[in-house]
Amino acid sequence: MANVKTAISLQQSLFEQVDALAQELEISRSRLFVLAVEVFIQRYQNRQLLEAINEAYADLPDPEEQALRHQMRQQHRQMVEGQW
Repeated sequence: MANVKTAISLQQSLFEQVDALAQELEISRSRLFVLAVEVFIQRYQNRQLLEAINEAYADLPDPEEQALRHQMRQQHRQMVEGQW
């Protein structure tokens, strides 16, 4: 996979924190940025997925549909009662 170089601007204090952490972890600053972006992207994708799941489950049946389902369950129970 090809690497692409990019330039970013940081506040001096943030740069110093990044530099110190990279030294502590014994990795390059570039590697630290790559790791941070990978984690950020994964968290973002997980949030998007969670929102989609929550949206799907938020579409609850209306009271009329719930009543119909309840009636269908009762009828089904009556049909199979005593068979098992």
